[in-house]
Amino acid sequence: MSQTTGARQAQKQLSRRALMDAALRLLEHQSFSGLGMREVTREAGMSPAGFYRHFRDLEDLGVALVEEAVDSLHAMIRAAFAEQGEPEGLIDHAVQVIADHVREHRVHVRFIARERFGGVRRVREAIAAELERFTAEVAEALAAQPVSARWSEADLRMVAELYVDHMVLTAAALQEADAESEQRITATARRQLRLISVGRRHWAVG
Repeated sequence: MSQTTGARQAQKQLSRRALMDAALRLLEHQSFSGLGMREVTREAGMSPAGFYRHFRDLEDLGVALVEEAVDSLHAMIRAAFAEQGEPEGLIDHAVQVIADHVREHRVHVRFIARERFGGVRRVREAIAAELERFTAEVAEALAAQPVSARWSEADLRMVAELYVDHMVLTAAALQEADAESEQRITATARRQLRLISVGRRHWAVG
C-alpha cells in the first residue's frame, strides 16, 4: 500500500511540475494576465480537468510560481551578503552573484521582473510580500555591521530596501542582456552600489 501511495504522490508531483514548467514556457512570450488555463494544460499535455487536481485556479498557479522563483532569488540575496571584507570586494562579489544567478535562473528572473508590477493582484501581492521578507532579513544583516552602529530601524530598513530593489532591478536588466550589454549593466551596478556604500559611511545619524 505504501509503495502505491508513494507512486501516486510521485506522479502527482510530476504532473504539478509539468503544469508549472508549461506556464513558465508560455510566460517567456506573454504576461501572466494573458495566460489561459486551457493553454497551460495543452502545453503540459494534460486535460483541463487535470489542472484542478493541483491548483484551484490560475492565480493559485501564479502564486506557486512566485514561491519557486523567490526561493532562488532569496538564495541570491543571501549569497550576496554572505561575504565579509572591504566594500570594493563585497560590491564585486554581489554583482557577480547577481549575474551568475540570472544565467542559472533566467526564466524565474523574467517572471518576477514582469509580474512584480503586473496586472494579477494575487501574484503581485505575493511578490511584494516575499520582497518585504527579504528586506527585513537584509536590514537585520546590515544592523550587525559596524558601519550601521546607532542607526535607527527606519534607516536600516531604508538602505535594505535600496539594496533589494537594486539587486532585483539589476537582475531584471541582465535577463535580456547580450554579452556587451551585460558588461555595461554590471559596471553601472557596481557604481551604484559604491554610491550606496559611500552614503552609508557618511549618513548622519540623528
